[in-house]
Amino acid sequence: MSAPEGRGRTAEVVICGAGIAGIAAAYHLTVRRGVTDVVLVDERPPLSLTSDKSTECYRNWWPGPGDAMVALMNRSIDLLEELARESGNVFRLNRRGYLFATADPARVPQFIERANEAAALGSGPVRLHASPGSDYRPAPADGFEDQPTGADVITDRTLLRRHFAWLAEDTVAVLHARRCGWFSGQQLGMYLLERARDKGVRLVAGRVERVDTRGGRVRAVTVSAPGGDRTIATPRFVNAAGPFVKQVGRLLGVELPVFCERHAKVAFNDVLGAVPRHAPMVIWTDPVRLPWSEEERGELARSAAQRRLLDEFPAGVHGRPEGAGESPVVLLIWTYDVEPVEPTFPIEFDPAYAEIALRGMSRPIPALAAHLSRLPRCFVDGGYYTKTRENRFLAGPLPVEGAYVLGALSGYGLMASNGAADLLADHITGRPLPRYAPAFSLGRYDDAAYRALLERWGDSGQL
Repeated sequence: MSAPEGRGRTAEVVICGAGIAGIAAAYHLTVRRGVTDVVLVDERPPLSLTSDKSTECYRNWWPGPGDAMVALMNRSIDLLEELARESGNVFRLNRRGYLFATADPARVPQFIERANEAAALGSGPVRLHASPGSDYRPAPADGFEDQPTGADVITDRTLLRRHFAWLAEDTVAVLHARRCGWFSGQQLGMYLLERARDKGVRLVAGRVERVDTRGGRVRAVTVSAPGGDRTIATPRFVNAAGPFVKQVGRLLGVELPVFCERHAKVAFNDVLGAVPRHAPMVIWTDPVRLPWSEEERGELARSAAQRRLLDEFPAGVHGRPEGAGESPVVLLIWTYDVEPVEPTFPIEFDPAYAEIALRGMSRPIPALAAHLSRLPRCFVDGGYYTKTRENRFLAGPLPVEGAYVLGALSGYGLMASNGAADLLADHITGRPLPRYAPAFSLGRYDDAAYRALLERWGDSGQL
């Protein structure tokens, strides 16, 4: 769509990056804040770099310190639900929940403690189910209305087998976090983009090459494109460049405290029906040793390159059914390699990743082991988690006047995008900020107390 004559050279706001963060920022500035002239710049099609590689889940289940992440996510989920209602739920938001499961009796009190901590942070009440007659309420497969918040902790084995007979028989407890689920990220992103374009947002295909910051303030942005360089005069620039947020920050002379991790997911057709189509997101909280035959163990032990597959893998293998109706697709994710890397494309993943994830997930869902004799055809893709040290994103002003950042959304970009963009839009338009705003500002690292807190930070909330 070409710009009307005279509008191509100026903009109220230029946003670098048309992933879910940039699109959400454009939507909240135009549709909800009334900013009339916003330009989105990206050399790739919208939602095509890492935003389309997500597992598309959401949760208000986050650890401290403090309640900032839970408060922000509750706001973001409120916005998701508003958008679902107004769009006729075009992006298929559900509330199936996250089901944390364990076979380790020592983790049962930890589940209860974690649920109580989450309740104190604002995720919702705790319901303990320790007898067969308990009033546990399973989650429906579709929709999100009239569902409980908080968490259900089930420790009664009879109740576990009644509702989750497909889990490993030695499962001793589950924690069902309830204000959680998933949706179609592409449908959400396109809905936000269409609404924003109705309010005048323009897409410019190209790469941000320079930002003019003479006098310590944003003045213009130069974009390189096949037709030649183009300069857009603007007083405001938003760095929403996803895995390239650090590089774009350097165009402003700002060094952002972020790094990237490579993360993958596996999709395959579960033609054996091992994973129930109504299942929630399942997370196994125990470390796992991959199942191998004695012959396979011997072969792996003799290979220096493959011997690692005999080691204990960390807790956290997880997965869920994907698609509506009779779709047989299952998604699996296991974050066992978190070494920081420089973002490069195309991304190369561990060649054994699909088999490792499938073997790992056969621990909590034993029926998946039937696939191991003849591995299904698996599709592996993924992207980068761009994150800060403590895994909390950046949303707010930068040290250059008129410059802002919306980035480091790690592995939770889709779920947090509306809450984060809502916060950024408040910064840009000068509206009163929510109480959690300081927790996501770059300025938090200037606070001595916060830097001291970083040294003893615990769980980052990453799955």
